[in-house]
Amino acid sequence: MKPPARTGARLLSGAGLAAALLLTVSAPAPAAPFSRPATADGKKGQELPGMPSALDPDAEDAPCTPASREKAEKQDWSRQRLDLDRLHKYGTGAGVTVALIGTGVAPDAAGLKGRVTAAGSAGDDCVGHGTFLAGLIAGNGGGSPRLAGVAPGAKILALRGTGQRGQASAGLVAEAVREATEARAGVIAIAVALPRRDKELTRAVAEARRAGAVVIAAATPDPTGRGTEEVPPRTYWPAGEPGVLSVADMLPAGVRPDGALPTGGIDLAAPGAGVVSGGPRGKGHYLGAGASVAAAQAAGAAAVVRAAHPGESPGVVARRLTATAYPADIPQLDAYAAVTTVLGASEATGARHAADAVTVRDTSGVDRATDRATLFVLLGTAGVLAVLWGAFALPRARGRGWRPAQAGGPAKD
Repeated sequence: MKPPARTGARLLSGAGLAAALLLTVSAPAPAAPFSRPATADGKKGQELPGMPSALDPDAEDAPCTPASREKAEKQDWSRQRLDLDRLHKYGTGAGVTVALIGTGVAPDAAGLKGRVTAAGSAGDDCVGHGTFLAGLIAGNGGGSPRLAGVAPGAKILALRGTGQRGQASAGLVAEAVREATEARAGVIAIAVALPRRDKELTRAVAEARRAGAVVIAAATPDPTGRGTEEVPPRTYWPAGEPGVLSVADMLPAGVRPDGALPTGGIDLAAPGAGVVSGGPRGKGHYLGAGASVAAAQAAGAAAVVRAAHPGESPGVVARRLTATAYPADIPQLDAYAAVTTVLGASEATGARHAADAVTVRDTSGVDRATDRATLFVLLGTAGVLAVLWGAFALPRARGRGWRPAQAGGPAKD
């Protein structure tokens, strides 16, 4: 489903979308190259290895995700869809720290060196997924500036929410959220989705929000390659917690992937298939997919918003992201509009300190003026028509002696 056009947003043209899809969707298998069949212009899609979100937990001796030998040749569709070239003229998230909870982040990874602080073992990213997401949030693109993240001026606080092989743990996530709160991170991005609610995690998320953090979480676990036809809809956590911005993945057409796990309560959709970023080893690129990828891009957008509008509360920042999104069944992230939209006076004063709903700039006065102008035009048009009718009809009526005209011929004396 293609969303309708709106001011401040830019959709890909058919030709641009075809070009963007030369960088194509990958499955979550590590280091396996994937390419799309020939596109409309006859060109074959570029092959990049897929970035897994987890490794086989039973293969403890298996190697970590290897370095990619391939480098992306062009900007992928997700960066075009989010209009990052234009966004970065207004802000880069400078001064904001994003706490990323996942498999860890390699501090010396290409495009991230000097801007990552890793807590404990979070600096060892065997899976590579956390480093991939960090590049989407705050990477500078390394030698490829057009592959920079959404907030290339932000800093990353890497926190572990999984084991070494990528298996999520409620206890680890709760502890990581508390660490992010103590570090006063402006945005907390949680890349994992748990099937059951956990009391300690619920408490940690509530404390993070009270402390002033924008909390963003993947709406569902990432795809595993197994079928989802028989999986009933369910809520995943902490995305289901009150005040947490739940983000799902979408395809270029604006719909969720066929293999996406069903869930409710999604607040926002963002690009989550065929997205390019780097890894913890080497300077090559990978393709990633899933709700965690979408959540990372939403977290980057939140960082740019926080830097551009430092007085706004976490609730207002979250509402800004959803209120300015592309209108669709699930609102689609529009990072540029989120940063540049002018909010109403109430949000600029008292509402910035509360998690109240945000309304965009009041245009009712403009609408009323437009209505009055339209009314004047209609009345003027009616007056002109009345004069023309009189000039035509009165002489004819006088010639008939003011008797009504008869069908089929002139009036008789």
